[in-house]
Amino acid sequence: MRRVHNSIRKTIFAGLDIFYPLFKRFMPIQTYHYAACGGGNTLFNIFLYHIFYNFVLQKQVLHLEFIAFKPHIAAFLMAFIITFPIGFYLSMYVVFQGSYLRRRVQFVRYFMVAMFCVALNYLLLKFFIEGLGWHDHPTLSLIATAVIVVLFSYVSQKKFSFRIDKPDRPQKKEASAL
Repeated sequence: MRRVHNSIRKTIFAGLDIFYPLFKRFMPIQTYHYAACGGGNTLFNIFLYHIFYNFVLQKQVLHLEFIAFKPHIAAFLMAFIITFPIGFYLSMYVVFQGSYLRRRVQFVRYFMVAMFCVALNYLLLKFFIEGLGWHDHPTLSLIATAVIVVLFSYVSQKKFSFRIDKPDRPQKKEASAL
């Protein structure tokens, strides 16, 4: 399994690093990898959202047995179910390598940040579509939301979910002799 992960990671790096010289002056390589992987996953999410909203849900409310979802929220959740594991994989194996945290801790933290991002996405989508009246532009609303959420997500994932440096622990004070 490790061979498969290394092979996939090398293939992704080979594709990404071709274009890094264009961005080298503007950002470090880890930020570039996050932007490229996260950007690709975000574009995939937007594509899925568009497909689910327009063709699967056909802009209709999704009625489940105990709850109903407006089409823009249902499409967002459907796309999230697909892109969440892809984002975790890319973050863990490509962007934030070398974390001292165990994988399950990384996953739980990534999930916590993702859930906060889901809530933020939900609130921002409601704001843009229902608050600002962008009913005719749900995909544009998702793009505006994505810009805000991606900035928050990068900082959170780097500093919390996949942190590399162990936090300094206070030294135990030795008992002073009386």
